[in-house]
Amino acid sequence: MVGKMGKVIVIKERCKGCKLCVEVCPNKLLYLSNDLNPQGLNIISIKNEHECTACALCAQMCPDVALEVYS
Repeated sequence: MVGKMGKVIVIKERCKGCKLCVEVCPNKLLYLSNDLNPQGLNIISIKNEHECTACALCAQMCPDVALEVYS
């Protein structure tokens, strides 16, 4: 059986780089990047997106509703 593949969208204007999503990701796919949002804060990015299982724990943890997860 093949697991679900997910896609994580970071809404740059909302992300403040708090890294709560990074801590909760079971596959350790999220990281604080060097990309900046309009407020000048580093934002979250995803590596190895094909390994995302669409569990959506990152979106549930985000206090700023800055992540959208699709399966």
